[in-house]
This record gives sequence, C-alpha cells and structure tokens, in this order.
Amino acid sequence: MSSTRRHPHVVNVAEIPQTVAEKGTRFAFRRRQLSAESGGEQLGCSHMELPPGKTAWAHHFHCANEEAIFVIAGSGLLRVGDAEVRVGPGDYVALPAGPGAAHQLRNDGAEPLQYLALSTMLPTDITVYPDSGKVGLFAGAAPGGPKERRYLAGFTARPEGGAWFDGERVDG
Repeated sequence: MSSTRRHPHVVNVAEIPQTVAEKGTRFAFRRRQLSAESGGEQLGCSHMELPPGKTAWAHHFHCANEEAIFVIAGSGLLRVGDAEVRVGPGDYVALPAGPGAAHQLRNDGAEPLQYLALSTMLPTDITVYPDSGKVGLFAGAAPGGPKERRYLAGFTARPEGGAWFDGERVDG
C-alpha cells in the first residue's frame, strides 16, 4: 500500500502510527486510532492488539459512551457484567453504557489478540471502575478522543484520591 492517501477519510491500518502502552505485568496493548486518523468525530474506532496474557484496561463501564468489540484474530476471555465469555475471530460484542456492561478483555491465548474497539465519542463521560471504586471524569473530549480538546480529565475522583492504577491488580 502506498503512503499517499487516496482520500482524507480513507486510511490503511498499516500506515497509522501505533501507540504502545505497558503497565506492570498485566496491562499492555498496541493501538492504532483509525477514526482519529481518518477524520472521524462522533464514532471512535481503534485497531487493538493485546499480547498473550495481557489486558488493555481495568474492568470498567461508561456512563455515557457505548462501546463495541469486533474480534479479528486470536482469542480471549471477556469479563462482562458478572459473566466470563470466551471470544474469538468474528465475534461482535455490544457494550451499552451502564453497569450491566462493565467489561474487561484479556488475551488468555498464545497468539496476539487483535480486535476493533468502537465507541460513541460523547465529549462528557464518566468511567466507573467497579473493582477499585475509582471514577474517571472527561469533559471536552471523550476517552480516547483528542486530549487537546479536554478541559477536564482525571482518574483520581475517589474519596481518598489516588492514581489511575491504584487499587488495580497490575501484576499476576
């Protein structure tokens, strides 16, 4: 594929800069933000890759934004609500806003888990982390949206304060 764009709204996943994140032995991912690179504003889509044994984010739900997952390759264990569900290629997961769809996807396979993470991009959202009791606040841009548009963002909104990973299992 040529690096010359055919159209400003058409991108190829291989040409998008990759973000690599890692925290402890449990959290790690590679992400390519498809919507941001193609001019999307109200619908977010990222190509995600989880290495074996890793998860991208702590168990959480959104109060405003709806999410979805479409598995491309690999397999994983999806914790959604009170259930654990095995997912693999071709599986689509709807994650409406609210506590009933609290979720976390973990790659428990031997190969990288690749999926599309889709979401609405409402600029004001509250993210709740039921395991640790933390709350994330966003205003001006949705989680995953352009940080330069945000005028409020924080994961320390719990009574005793603390950082985003405080209270989360990052190892084991």
